[in-house]
Formats: sequence, structure tokens, C-alpha cells
Amino acid sequence: MNTENTYSGNCFCGAVEFTVTGDPVAMGYCHCSDCRHWSAGPINAFTLWTPDTVKVTRGADNIRTYNKTGRSARKWCAACGGHLFTEHPHWNLIDIYTATIPDYPFRPGVHVHYGESVHRMQDGVLKLRDLPREMGGSGISMPG
Repeated sequence: MNTENTYSGNCFCGAVEFTVTGDPVAMGYCHCSDCRHWSAGPINAFTLWTPDTVKVTRGADNIRTYNKTGRSARKWCAACGGHLFTEHPHWNLIDIYTATIPDYPFRPGVHVHYGESVHRMQDGVLKLRDLPREMGGSGISMPG
């Protein structure tokens, strides 16, 4: 019997639907310029999931991809342009945009790329200049 929770998500218009099951590997806020530009906001709230926990349940034929670099495949809906998620093949993780899974209990644990921040936050959450060491970053923390 599976006791893990499953949460549903979708694009802006609902043409693409997906589920995530269990818990993400990490969740927090990204301040890098690529995420800021892609999300059209000063900060991007993320949840990182292993590919086996993410399932597109409707509208896979509406998903399009934009690759600025080989490190991220940004997915969006062709019907409405709504952002869905970003695949990070070098980490074998999928970044599901927090706003697309509204019932998931988002509990940010880290700010990444805080050295690029354009919006400082005083929230008591760890702030890293770039990324954790285990993800190829310096692991250096910064004051809020």
C-alpha cells in the first residue's frame, strides 16, 4: 500500500496536467538571472523532484521545450504559454514551479544564487551565494 501523498498540478489554462508523488529532494528560492527572466519575477520558488516522482497525466502533446543551455530544459504549454517545469539532466532532477502545484505544502529550505539577488529577503532561511557544494556550487552562505 502506497502511503505517499500525490499532488496535482497544471499549466495556466489546464491543457497540461501532471502529478508529483512523495516529497521533493529540495525546495527553496532561486535568485539567478535565468530563473528571474524565465519567471518574469524577482525570485523563482522551486521544488526539485526525481523524474520517477513526476508524471504528466494530460496534454503531453502540448508541452514545448526551450534550452538556453544544456543544463536546463524549460518546459511550457503551447496552448497558453504557462510555465510547467525545468528538467536538469546533470542533476537528474526536475524543478516543478511551486505555483503550479497549489496544494503542495511549500516549505523553503534554502535560497540559491543569492549573490545575484535583486530582492533581499529577511526570512531566516539559509542563503547561498550560488549552489550547495554537492550540486557543484561553493556552498558559501551569505547574510540576508
